[in-house]
Parts: sequence; C-alpha cells; structure tokens
Amino acid sequence: MTNISEIHVTKTIVNEFLDDFINNILDSDVVVVGSGPCGATAAKYCAEKGLKTVMIERNLYAGGGMWQGGYLMPKNTVGAPANKILEECGVHLKDAGNGLYVCDSFDMVSKMLSSACDAGVKLLNSTNVDDLILKEDHVDGVVIQWFPAKQMPPFMTCMDPIAIRSKVVIDATGHDSLLVKRLSEQRPGIPVPKGCGSLWVDEAEKQTVELTHEIYPGLIVAGMSATSTYGAPRMGPIFGGMLLAGKKAAQLAYDKIKGGKAKSSMGMKIRHKSPEVLVTE
Repeated sequence: MTNISEIHVTKTIVNEFLDDFINNILDSDVVVVGSGPCGATAAKYCAEKGLKTVMIERNLYAGGGMWQGGYLMPKNTVGAPANKILEECGVHLKDAGNGLYVCDSFDMVSKMLSSACDAGVKLLNSTNVDDLILKEDHVDGVVIQWFPAKQMPPFMTCMDPIAIRSKVVIDATGHDSLLVKRLSEQRPGIPVPKGCGSLWVDEAEKQTVELTHEIYPGLIVAGMSATSTYGAPRMGPIFGGMLLAGKKAAQLAYDKIKGGKAKSSMGMKIRHKSPEVLVTE
C-alpha cells in the first residue's frame, strides 16, 4: 500500500482544479449552459472541432432529463437521423421501426458524456449561471456562482459571483430558456420566452432544430430552450430533435468563431412554417 497523506489529496484536488480553471475554463471559445441532450451534443461537437469548450450544469450530475426516460422508465427514444449521433458515441440502439430507435437511458447518458470528455469538454457542475456578460452589442461570457450558495438563506445572498469569458454562449437550459429570458430584460427585440406548446412529436422534433439559431450576437439558443422561447410544441420523451439541435448549435458556433456563415437573428421575426402548430398560451 502507498502512504498517501490527507494533505496530499487536498493539494492535488485544489491544484488540479485551479490549474484547469485558469488554463481551460476562464477564457474559452464556447460556453454551453445546460448538459442535457442538446447541451452535451453541442459541447461534444464544439470540442471535436477544436474549440475550447466549457459545459456548465447547476445539478451535481450532468445529463439533464436523459437519465430518467419517459414516466421514470429508463428507456430513451430517438428518431432518425439522430441515431447516428448516438452510434458515434457507442450507444447500443434497438430499431423500433418507422425510423424510431430505443436505448437504455444510462447507456445513452454515460457514453454521450464520455464522448464529450474525450473530445476535451470541461464541465463545471453544481454551478449556476447568474447572468450574461453583456458588452455593447454582444454577449462576452457568463457570470457564475456555486449552485449550493444559491440555496442559502436570503441574508447570506450577498456573496458575489465571478465571471468567465467566451466568444459564444449556447443557451441549452431547456424549458426555462434562462439566458434568453435574462437577455430579453435588457435588449429590445429579444422575445420573452413563452414556454412550450402542447405535445406534437413530429412538429416539435422538426422545430426544435429549425428554431436553433443565434438570437443575439454571441448567444445561440438551442434545443428545448429555442422551442420554449417561441412557444413551439413540446416533443415529450424523444430526444432526436434535441441531439440534432445540439449539433447545429455547434456548427453555428464554429462558423461564427472562424468567421463563417453564422449571423445574428436580432430583429428577425421567426414564424412557424405550419399554421396548425399547437401552442399553449
């Protein structure tokens, strides 16, 4: 047996975390807020494209709603062609017919997160995004605080957060659309998130991808956060649209950072293609 002291363990944790934070997190290319299916996919593809990528999750664990499946049954479904994203991660899929695939939820989550880690994504868990860094006409990063600190009594909430900088922020916060909501309070033309409409799987899967876009310079709204921003239908326990939205968000981030095609949709009125969209007001 080795002779490892308690102080050695503590020093190792502190030194490694601070070194990682200063060199790989503090000043990054992309910050993805939310580590569910959309956020984890976006982070993985951003990192694979060579972008310094940080994924922030307020829960103790990453993975969002992927862990629990539908009705707490640990089976997840995806529609083609999103199955290819999971196959890249090594997830074991069963063909359920009509372009639908099913897998064990823990297999999906663990392998997606492992793929993101292997690509170089850095994770800040138990971390809350309190605000955006907003400079003139663009988003320049996020303001963070330990999530447990947010749960303390009100008289102790004077603890100041800190900031990390990034060239692009991706709002993958799901139903809450937290960053878009915050931005709408400060910039005219940014919609106040409406919340999701009622269930309609096919239309929701499609619009989740279509509505993923750069809503303001430096801020990309993706997946369920985009769906919720515009009141598009919800998709229920199927994850294909969220995976494809994450991949699209990564491409938008890469194009913007590398001087490519991505442009802000500021002032653009996004309309649903189908007049029959079910929306919950």
